[in-house]
Amino acid sequence: MKPEEKIKKLREELHRHNHLYYVLDKPEISDYDFDQKLKELQEFEEKHPEFYDENSPTLRVGGAVTKNFATVVHEHRMYSLDNSYSKEDLENWEKRIEKQVDGEVNFTCELKYDGASISLTYEKGEFKQAVTRGDGIQGDDVTNNVRTIRSVPLRLKGDFPEKFEIRGEIVLPYEGFAQLNAARVEAGEEPYANPRNTASGSLKLQDSAEVARRPLDCLLFSLTGNLPGIKSQYEGLEKAREWGFKIPAEATLAKNLKEVMEFVNYWDVHRHDLPYETDGVVVKVNSLHQQEELGYTAKAPRWAMAYKFKAEQVSTKLNKISYQVGRTGAITPVANLEPVQLGGTTVKRASLHNADQIEKLDVREGDEVYVEKGGEIIPKIVGVDFTKRDPDSNPTQYITNCPECDTELVRNEGEAQHYCPNFNGCPPQIIGRIQHYISRKAMDIEGLGGETVALLVNEGLIGNYADLYELKKEQILPLERMAEKSAENLINGIENSKQIPFERVLFALGIRYVGETVAKKLAKEFKNIDALKKANQQELENVDEIGERIAESVVEFFADEENLNNVERLKGYGLQLEISAEKLAGQTNKLEGQTFVVSGVFEMSRNDLKKLIEDNGGKVSGSISSKTSYVVAGENMGPSKLAKAESLQITIIDEEKFLEMIK
Repeated sequence: MKPEEKIKKLREELHRHNHLYYVLDKPEISDYDFDQKLKELQEFEEKHPEFYDENSPTLRVGGAVTKNFATVVHEHRMYSLDNSYSKEDLENWEKRIEKQVDGEVNFTCELKYDGASISLTYEKGEFKQAVTRGDGIQGDDVTNNVRTIRSVPLRLKGDFPEKFEIRGEIVLPYEGFAQLNAARVEAGEEPYANPRNTASGSLKLQDSAEVARRPLDCLLFSLTGNLPGIKSQYEGLEKAREWGFKIPAEATLAKNLKEVMEFVNYWDVHRHDLPYETDGVVVKVNSLHQQEELGYTAKAPRWAMAYKFKAEQVSTKLNKISYQVGRTGAITPVANLEPVQLGGTTVKRASLHNADQIEKLDVREGDEVYVEKGGEIIPKIVGVDFTKRDPDSNPTQYITNCPECDTELVRNEGEAQHYCPNFNGCPPQIIGRIQHYISRKAMDIEGLGGETVALLVNEGLIGNYADLYELKKEQILPLERMAEKSAENLINGIENSKQIPFERVLFALGIRYVGETVAKKLAKEFKNIDALKKANQQELENVDEIGERIAESVVEFFADEENLNNVERLKGYGLQLEISAEKLAGQTNKLEGQTFVVSGVFEMSRNDLKKLIEDNGGKVSGSISSKTSYVVAGENMGPSKLAKAESLQITIIDEEKFLEMIK
């Protein structure tokens, strides 16, 4: 047999045995025989490097070193999920769905695994890329590390699409976690805190050989991209399993909410029998067509809901209440606790939210308090054990002055939090604003982290984000932990940020209430910073979805002399403070003031159709009302939507007619 044929045969055999062992748990050969075949393949590949294959089974052992993980923009955004904690929450969600879609609604129920979210890309059946969730818009390329995970198929089988993505969780099974920790303790090292954090941290190890030594697993549950012939979530899971992916067997179809709750109640009890951590159930509308009809909010799909199992609760002593100052001046009270184990981690601090919460719970220093870690990442205090309270304790007096600059705090009418009004002189506010400015979703300045920002401010080198653009390498070299290369990277990162598009610069400015979505709307409406700066309260409120509070905040921001000065400086340094010519070229006002509802199946994708509406000044709505201008109807438009449109005398147009409108 020729070397090329032998190599190909061995690779196919090893891929098959790998799938049998790590995905199906049905090994046909011993570990020894598998290792012997792998060794034979390695020897052939060393003698014949011309037959190199990036997805060879021999690369499972790792060896590639990644110094810096490249940032990759997701082709399809990785949304988070809305949470529910009761049957009533799910019933309300079901009612909202039934109002928006036609026909019977079925659900797919899947367990919510607690690991590190991942997106895998396959082209022509070959594994190409693995990207972490990151902020949902972009993540880190961890392909070399994920290639070492045995349950991730490197080559698919069957009738897979030309190119697609599949999403899931990288998890560390309890047994593997215990073995990993036993080895660390034996070596005199600190044990890891919990499987989830260890799995997540493993993906960012520089040496993929170290990742290969960790018993990570990959559970997959969501196909994304052009998926011809697949009409439902459950069908997608079955197809993915046929192609070679490890799809959890627990996933099931539910005809109605009663069956959903049966699944939830069963796994709330039996989740402890699973080899992995799980903290709930994900319920999805099964029909992909109905999923498209329902669409997304700014943060989550409307067609999916996470049902979270009841949070673990512990009690511990509250030693002291301290106060933190955020970048907007908001004061957050923090409970400093006697360390206690909760959900696999040691908890020392918990949020108390605001003065009202402290008063409502009557929390006092020295109290024995109940701490929960529910849907939030940060634990919270949910009650006090009054039987253990010191009879001489006094009610908590909320602070009146800023803990950092001693300025008297203010509390605006209708707001829960106190604020420090010393916008330009309070150190945590100054540092926080610059840290927000450089963050990934904003300017994403490579080589500059939060600690370095604090150091630069404390050393007097910068006092606001505009000062960053005047920094010189010679100024930052003397700083702690700042080598020649680090200083160069920082300066280059600042320079490169001048290419960040306008909407992200606008978000980076840190205007209160102006998040990513609002920044995009304002950028699209006003086109440049000068037009936005001149806009009055009413003009801002006229922008779709911009309310009084946001409008007031924008006007207030540009009324401040220092903010205006910083914006002018940014303009002088060459930052993008207007929408680029390319973006403007694709936008018109042809559909301004008109609201469209898109329903049915079209030649182009529904997302492309919606983008065309928005790019031409129109608004897309999920439901038909008297405010709807047009319904763009495709094939299989639901009869109830059609009836409602006709009863309200809404004009119904097809895809071709719509495209004529924007020519």
